[in-house]
Amino acid sequence: MTSGYSDAPLTLALVDPRSPEGRAILERFFIDIVGRYWGRPATAAEVTAAMLDEPSDDLCGDEGFLLVARDGGRAVGCGGMRVIEQGVGELTRVFVDGTARGRGVGQALLAEIESISARRGIRTLRLTVRDDLAEAHRLYRRLGYETVERFSSSPYADHQLAKTLEPLVP
Repeated sequence: MTSGYSDAPLTLALVDPRSPEGRAILERFFIDIVGRYWGRPATAAEVTAAMLDEPSDDLCGDEGFLLVARDGGRAVGCGGMRVIEQGVGELTRVFVDGTARGRGVGQALLAEIESISARRGIRTLRLTVRDDLAEAHRLYRRLGYETVERFSSSPYADHQLAKTLEPLVP
C-alpha cells in the first residue's frame, strides 16, 4: 500500500481564493469542517451554503491572503489571514487533508502565515476554533496561541485565541 505522498518537499504558495486551485482547497476545507460539525459526511448543499455564508474572497490583496501547502503538485492544506484592523489579523481557513496530518503541514502553514503577516504589519493574529476541531486547537496552543477575552459572538467560536507576532526587521 502506498502512502500517496510524493518524494518532493512540501511547498507553500500564495494563491487567489477565487482561482480554481483556491476554490478547490477551500471546498475541501468546508467539506471537512461541515462534516465534523454534523458528525457525518457533508452534503453538497451544506458545503455550498457554508461557502456562501462565510466567503473567502477577501483572502487576497491588501485585505489578506490564502496560502496553499502542496506535496509535489497536490494541494494538501491551506490557511489564510484576513486583516481585521490595523495591526490585527484573523487566522482562518486552516486545513490539512487527513492523508497529510501528522507530517508537520499545519505547523509549516502557520509558521509561513505568521511570517507573511508580520511582514505585512500584523502584530496580533487571532482566531476562533470549535470544540470538535481538537487537533487544530492543540496545534494552536502548542505554537503559542493563548486564550484571550471573547471577541466573536459566532456560535462556532468555542475557543478564542491570539498570538503576538515578533516584528520583522527589514
